[in-house]
Amino acid sequence: MSEYAVEIENLKKVYADGTEALKGINLTVDEGDFFALLGANGAGKTTIIGIMTGLVNKTSGTVRVFGHDIDTHLSAAKQTIGVVPQEFNFNQFEKVIDILTTEAGYFGIPRAQALADAEGILKSLELWGKRDIASRGLSGGMKRRLMIGRALITRPKLLILDEPTAGVDVELRHSMWKFLTKLNEQGTTILLTTHYLEEVERLCERAAIIKTGQIIKNDRVRNLLDLVEQETLVVHVDQVKNLNKLSKYNPLEIDEETFEIVSDKKERLSIFVNELVKAGMCLKDIRPKDNRLENLFLSILRK
Repeated sequence: MSEYAVEIENLKKVYADGTEALKGINLTVDEGDFFALLGANGAGKTTIIGIMTGLVNKTSGTVRVFGHDIDTHLSAAKQTIGVVPQEFNFNQFEKVIDILTTEAGYFGIPRAQALADAEGILKSLELWGKRDIASRGLSGGMKRRLMIGRALITRPKLLILDEPTAGVDVELRHSMWKFLTKLNEQGTTILLTTHYLEEVERLCERAAIIKTGQIIKNDRVRNLLDLVEQETLVVHVDQVKNLNKLSKYNPLEIDEETFEIVSDKKERLSIFVNELVKAGMCLKDIRPKDNRLENLFLSILRK
């Protein structure tokens, strides 16, 4: 078997109207990786996922999932994949427990095993107490977790998450991050698409950025962050005043004790601190704002 979870070579997709959705994509995802695929709407992310899972026909190129070529062994490839799509696509009138066991049945998993596995998964996702209610009675965040549970019931080696925390509040988002991190540490390869770019910094080892059907950056997340020339810093002081004296940092007042600045990474922080003192403020705390990858992402898309 391949050392790669996903191997994509010169993948192209041209629709009947002539639209080139993918223009020769080359991409590999290592087994056990937590990989992010980033791009604006229409960049080609969902098309790649559709081709991998057999929902979209490719025009040309090669796609292998754990060594299974989708042209010749699509069924074997699909057996290794669990997908969490953007939209809720389960029966809203079906019980939570039945949604998982029905999915397991499609993959030939005996009901007794499916029930045992579903219990463990639903407890991990904090949904066990809701197992006997119709899924329409769940909150949006619970429905999102249910989608993940349904994808996991088949014990996939590759979990594809398409905007998994869309519409989820901050607290629940962080709990899902912990769950997904643990799942990845246990050996599941995860391919993530998201608009919450702080997730990429927090969760992923590698990331690729796709623009108009082409991969334009593909590297370790920490290497991508090193490309960012500027970053936003959150500054906490005794009292915000005389911000006009810090104009070169483009200060933005948040409240009476907090403001943000844009700092050149090449400039020593001590220079800013000296300017702060001259402006009559006492520094209490300074920290980076979680937007470094977003800055990189936007700068690339504007080129």
